[in-house]
Amino acid sequence: MIFQKFPRFLHLSPLVMASVEKNSLAALRKKTGYTFANCKKALEMHNNDVNLAEKWLNEQAQSLGWSKATKVAQRVTSQGLVGVLIRGNIGAMVEVNCETDFVARNEHFKIFVDHVSRVCAQYTELTQFDGDLWKSGFEAEALKNLKAPDGKSLADHLALLIGTVGENAAIRRAICFKVNNDLKLSGYAHPQAASITSTQNVTQVGKYGTIVAFRSPHQDDELQKNLCQHIVGLNPQKLGEEGKDEPQNNKDDETCLIHQEYLVDEERTVGEVLKENNLEIIDYQRYECGEVAKNEELEKAKLSN
Repeated sequence: MIFQKFPRFLHLSPLVMASVEKNSLAALRKKTGYTFANCKKALEMHNNDVNLAEKWLNEQAQSLGWSKATKVAQRVTSQGLVGVLIRGNIGAMVEVNCETDFVARNEHFKIFVDHVSRVCAQYTELTQFDGDLWKSGFEAEALKNLKAPDGKSLADHLALLIGTVGENAAIRRAICFKVNNDLKLSGYAHPQAASITSTQNVTQVGKYGTIVAFRSPHQDDELQKNLCQHIVGLNPQKLGEEGKDEPQNNKDDETCLIHQEYLVDEERTVGEVLKENNLEIIDYQRYECGEVAKNEELEKAKLSN
């Protein structure tokens, strides 16, 4: 349950404790997920008013979360998850880091990745632009300042997460897409959960992710997924342009997407598959969890030498 690791918030004298109603206690625990002891104290302080008790609990949790966040701020966060959210003509891909893979598998952490993805998608939805494609990146500081639907910043929500999981975490980066006219978006995170049957309005989480903007007269979900998997697996450095970008002699050295051997069928190149299916990739973005943190550590090492 959320914040079950928090210590008891406050020591109260029995003289100021009101009798706690069982129904109120059950309702507060179900609504907030806080421990039995903390919910009981909150209700005692607020005369069984569930709303006031909930507000007080959240305030205490926020305070403790910020305190924990300050203490662990310098710890390296090279693990974590990439979240990919496609919602109609909106796409958001985020990277949230933590210290250990154990925490990355924690449900609270996955819920937070989903939360950050949806806040980014919400801001993207408000963007107005002329043309077919809008694409914008967010760095860590800008992301932390974004407001969630409850009015709190993502930095506030991050502090709560740190207080819950007990180790440092960071909202590392995000990239957002918005398309108009006949462009479409597809996204994929690897490894993909077996339970996912539809990727629309579902935040996929994994160690790798990609968003692809494309133009096609028909919808072929399997082809789109395979192309996304190819980008995740072979990590092309650029899309490439026929007649301008020449293929490498050694196929293993190929970094241009259209000239790479197609992951699903190595007898064909990606460019050939695109032509056969009358599909044009306009742009794409690939994330690998931890790659930015590793680069930052390398830069620090260079500066210290």
